[in-house]
Amino acid sequence: MINAVGTPQSVLLLGGTSDIGLAVLERLARGTRVRAVLAARPSPRRDAAVARLAAAGHDVRAVDFDAEDLAGHARTVEEAFAAGDLDVAVVAFGVLGDQERAWQDQAAAVHLVQVNCTAAVSTGVLLAGRMRAQGHGAVIALSSVAGERPRRSNFVYGASKAGMDAFYTGLREALRPDGVRVLVVRPGFVRGRMTSGLPAAPLSTTPEAVAEVTARALVERRDVVWAPPLLRVVMSGVRHLPAAVFRRLPV
Repeated sequence: MINAVGTPQSVLLLGGTSDIGLAVLERLARGTRVRAVLAARPSPRRDAAVARLAAAGHDVRAVDFDAEDLAGHARTVEEAFAAGDLDVAVVAFGVLGDQERAWQDQAAAVHLVQVNCTAAVSTGVLLAGRMRAQGHGAVIALSSVAGERPRRSNFVYGASKAGMDAFYTGLREALRPDGVRVLVVRPGFVRGRMTSGLPAAPLSTTPEAVAEVTARALVERRDVVWAPPLLRVVMSGVRHLPAAVFRRLPV
């Protein structure tokens, strides 16, 4: 169970090699020992993440997970819960893709949407069923401000995140009567492996900063949070700009 100060005893990370996901897991586990499950494809990065968490004193194991293998999601979730209830599940997998290619190449667009949206919905349904059965828990869905108003520069990615965000926002209300919480986290530009080589956007942040915002939001029982928090105000303005004005912005 999650204790009074927001510390879980067990955490599942779907996207077990995600920079942001690992930062969130490590922040939630600060000052305590947790049972951690890293769900990701086998790789040296996954091995390194397991070793790092084990060296920090956590009980950690890996399970195989491929976002595009929709038929395998049930097996992954079953294996993740095999050792008992899980307090927190972090949905942290995703791809950025080549945005210019994505709107002109069918396969690229489908890949991006299938990973970021379809797979997130698939795993969300499975997590919801498990957490309803155990009667407690929290799902942290790592969304993006890109989904609040898709821009010309990344509208395929933005569309995929908009769908993911809408699903988890609705799932939050569906699970509320069952004592299961859903926290939607909307980061801006995060400097990390996914954005390596891209110019940093205004209000860019780090995985560790996103993790701090997320952990605080979990303690405060928030439903949705922006990282950095100032983006809440910025995106409120962006959402309400007339289209004729919005299309003139260098975004």
